[in-house]
Amino acid sequence: MTAIEDLGNGIHAEIKGDTMTLTVKLSKPGTPSASGKTMVHASTRGNVVIPGAGLTIGLNVYSKK
Repeated sequence: MTAIEDLGNGIHAEIKGDTMTLTVKLSKPGTPSASGKTMVHASTRGNVVIPGAGLTIGLNVYSKK
């Protein structure tokens, strides 16, 4: 089974058999975090369920200002 899911702002998951590969688009400029201390480049914006996999993931990709 192959499934590709959009998990949020710039994040995709591809499931092939028993392997999940995450792809994060890094070309977007970051946006300030709520605290203003970091720049968020990609985020699932909390935990999200990966349909059909029975898994939950939460991912943030950020850099310091």
